[in-house]
Amino acid sequence: MKTEITDRIKSPTPKFFKKIRTIGLTLGAIGGALLAAPITLPVTVISIAGYLATAGIVASAISTVAKEDK
Repeated sequence: MKTEITDRIKSPTPKFFKKIRTIGLTLGAIGGALLAAPITLPVTVISIAGYLATAGIVASAISTVAKEDK
């Protein structure tokens, strides 16, 4: 199973999933920046930032292991 996951990660990623990975990384970065902000933010903003970071990480991870069928 470990080699299967490694092979999936090393295989070429389809163009659509490359875009999803980029969007996910951007959302994760925005969420992380808001969470690490040195100023006090409202609880709602902190909650949304947590969701953004989580969604970005999940989208990036899933799109990384997507591969083309041959």
